[in-house]
Amino acid sequence: MGLFLGGLLTELSETFLPESAARDFLVTSVAASVGPFELDLVAVAITLGPLILTLNVLTLVGIGMVAFVARSWI
Repeated sequence: MGLFLGGLLTELSETFLPESAARDFLVTSVAASVGPFELDLVAVAITLGPLILTLNVLTLVGIGMVAFVARSWI
């Protein structure tokens, strides 16, 4: 949920914030990719990938917000 919320915050920032150093800081991302994964069993073969994880400041904020809400419920 935090990754989705962070992605939403990033898209909203790209759309509504004017060109500035703050916008560039918030929406600059680092991407890591792994893949493809192959699982070959006798009856079933599955291939997943490549899987790509993109992180930026707003993604970390989204993860923190979801963690805070989840912690308050527990």
